[in-house]
Amino acid sequence: MTEASPHTPSGNGTTQGERAAMSDEMARTAFQRKVVTRVAAEDILADAIEFFRARGYRAGRTGRPNQVYVLGGREGILPRVTAEISVQPNVGKARVTLVTISGFGPQLHEHLRAFAEHLRAQRRGA
Repeated sequence: MTEASPHTPSGNGTTQGERAAMSDEMARTAFQRKVVTRVAAEDILADAIEFFRARGYRAGRTGRPNQVYVLGGREGILPRVTAEISVQPNVGKARVTLVTISGFGPQLHEHLRAFAEHLRAQRRGA
C-alpha cells in the first residue's frame, strides 16, 4: 500500500497537508471551560445568544435542550468556526447551574473567553 502525497486531494478540495494544518489550528485555538453560576439556565442561554450575535456570530438554540450553537465564518485558515454552550441546571448541593463552553477559532476563542468572564462577573456582582 502506498502512502498518499501531502498534495493529494482528500475528496473535498483540500490536500492532506491543508487538512493537517486546519486540525493543528483547531487544536491550537480550542477553548473549553466550565463556569458555575446561580443564574437560571434559560437566562444564560438567552444571554449567550445575544452576546454572540452582538459580536457578529450566528447563534441560536440547537435541537437539544439547554444548548446553544455559535457559528462563524472564516477565521485565519479555518473556513468556519463553531462553538457550543450547554447548561446543566440544579447541580450539586447548592443547586447551581453548570455552564460548559467549548469551541475553536482564533477570534472566537477570545469571545468565548470573554463570555466566560462575563458569566463570572455576573456571579461576583450578584
